[in-house]
Amino acid sequence: MKCREGCGACCIAPSISSPIPGMPEGKPAGVACINLTPDNRCGIFTSPLRPPVCSQFAADPQVCGENADEALMILRWWEQQTA
Repeated sequence: MKCREGCGACCIAPSISSPIPGMPEGKPAGVACINLTPDNRCGIFTSPLRPPVCSQFAADPQVCGENADEALMILRWWEQQTA
């Protein structure tokens, strides 16, 4: 599955414990990454500064669902289950 353009759920729902450019302490769950653009795209997608945890995430129907709202709901659920 290709990443859904303008979704951004994986940049909002999960917590990220590794440093992110502009967020040296990582980011808490439910908070949009500072690098998420207004149209919900990763502003550092092609940057070597993009954290490995982000570049290793692969879009998948089981995680991303049928649309951006469903992706956000699924990823929030996973975050709660693994917290």
